[in-house]
Amino acid sequence: MGGTRPRVVLAFAAVLVLGMAACSSGSDDNGGTDWSTQASVAAGGGMDALVTAAKAEGTLNVIALPPTWANYGAILDAFSKKYGIKIVSANPNGSSQDEVDAAKQQSGTKAAPDVFDVGQSVALANTALFVPYKVATWDDIPADQKESTGLWYQDYGGYMAIGYDSAKFTITSVQDLMKPEFKNAVALNGNPTEANAALNGVMMVNVAVGGSLDDISKGVDFFSQLKGAGNFVPVQATSATVKNGTTPVVIDWDYLNVVHGSDVSTWKLMVPSDATLGGYYNQAINKEAPHPAAARLWEEFLFSQDAQGGQNLWLAGGARPVEQPAMTDNGTINAADAAKLPPITGTPEYMTDQQSTDASTYLASNWAKAIS
Repeated sequence: MGGTRPRVVLAFAAVLVLGMAACSSGSDDNGGTDWSTQASVAAGGGMDALVTAAKAEGTLNVIALPPTWANYGAILDAFSKKYGIKIVSANPNGSSQDEVDAAKQQSGTKAAPDVFDVGQSVALANTALFVPYKVATWDDIPADQKESTGLWYQDYGGYMAIGYDSAKFTITSVQDLMKPEFKNAVALNGNPTEANAALNGVMMVNVAVGGSLDDISKGVDFFSQLKGAGNFVPVQATSATVKNGTTPVVIDWDYLNVVHGSDVSTWKLMVPSDATLGGYYNQAINKEAPHPAAARLWEEFLFSQDAQGGQNLWLAGGARPVEQPAMTDNGTINAADAAKLPPITGTPEYMTDQQSTDASTYLASNWAKAIS
């Protein structure tokens, strides 16, 4: 996924099974259809055929999906209950890069991840691991938020925010973080060379201090100065670190940052009006998925616009589903949950594919030495 994942609190009963289950992806078990080669549900014979094949496989391998990240606990539980498919969840606090590494290390095994949920820069760098698949709601995903053949497609997102304990601090701008009272206080959600949430956190700061989406260097310089001032905490912010006071200021996605309000009653969020950086995570299917039918059914579920489908469940977790504009038009959106989304006062900006790749490249070469 996008970073290590300490995320949104909502009631759920997660079905996260740690044991590995053997099952075949061969055509004999899938009604004569080899789902590993199917680029759409229609191509494989329709939804009933896909459900039957996925149930025959019986298992879905996911990775780096913490239950408290954007309502994933409820989403995993809903999918498993609806289809009777066991979910094997590996490394729930892993990063997007961890997902890719696992797919490479476990290539050809039944333990390999079936699906990915990764940040944009990681998705763009690893398309060779993905197989094209277009979900049934493909046309409702904006053209600039999907790869044209279906290698990857964005699913949910939000805006970068600074979360903080308002009993200890007042924050009106990014520059406030440099003040002496923020000693040992400011953290990111992971390492920006591996975690998408952290990369976007650095980019948000970069824009706020006068940088541009084309050049993240000013953001890296800011964190270097923040580290020199003793204000940057070089640990991954989690619910535990917020609760125990180790990271009382966290730069993270708004829908992930809001979770900390359940741990710290005085927790507040601030989305800088001069750096309103938005972003989405990407879904993709492993071309070597050990459960290819279940992988495709999972994507169909995530992009379903039903009341209990993935798009409305993202929304219930405080994230913005990629199909929100289409759902608003066709009346399938949960209007009450949509009304709860935090207001945005600035002009939203989004990194292009090239800007995301360039930022990742710069961080790979400069981040470690900047905060050492």
